[in-house]
Amino acid sequence: MATSESNPRDGGVAAPAFVTTHWSVVLAAARSDSPRAQAALEHLCRTYWYPLYHFVRRRGHSTHDAQDLTQEFFARLLEKHWIADADQSRGRFRSFLLVMLKRFLVGEWRKANAQSRAGNLQPLPLPWDTAETRYTREPADHHTPEQAFERQWALALLETVLRDLGADYEQDGHGRLFEVLKPSLTGSRETQPYAALASTLKMSEGAVRVAVHRLRERHRERLKAEVAHTVDSPTDVENELRHLFRVLARS
Repeated sequence: MATSESNPRDGGVAAPAFVTTHWSVVLAAARSDSPRAQAALEHLCRTYWYPLYHFVRRRGHSTHDAQDLTQEFFARLLEKHWIADADQSRGRFRSFLLVMLKRFLVGEWRKANAQSRAGNLQPLPLPWDTAETRYTREPADHHTPEQAFERQWALALLETVLRDLGADYEQDGHGRLFEVLKPSLTGSRETQPYAALASTLKMSEGAVRVAVHRLRERHRERLKAEVAHTVDSPTDVENELRHLFRVLARS
């Protein structure tokens, strides 16, 4: 497995090498106390905690119980080496988390809750003050909790990619360029005409066309890199992307 990755901040596009990713590090060290694996797992949990909270709420639990359940689940996942149960043949962090959460909700909550009162576990700090606000603002959803979980996962992934890409541009001193061109990632030429963008940015239309092309390329590569962090094989990246975009396309 390759371990090198080019830096796209020079305006170019990252090389298509598959890096040693968070999930592959976690799987490789599943039966050990590797600090690197623990840090990688914590990063993944912090990035994708909300889809699990959303799933627990969709299963009918109250706000307070959903927060307790989700927090307790992550605490046990991180400290009790549940990762050793990961099915490496599936190779997706998304699938592993949902399977483990379902098991936890079915049989582990009472026992875990009683033990957690003894103060044995270190909770993972999560922004609970925003969780219920986000949940109540979600549009009505007729899909199953499992389908809703996948949709929230895809949205969390896109949100992470956009935030990190914006940070790249800000660090390079091009924060305003990113904010103005950001709608071009999803809008068409008709809704985001280059002439209007050029006027706003005081650039030529040709320069705007190049800037939009580079933004889309960097977004595409960051998207692939983020998905790669949640699968265990380079062959899974495109399949996972196609699946998640199908999820977002559901009516």
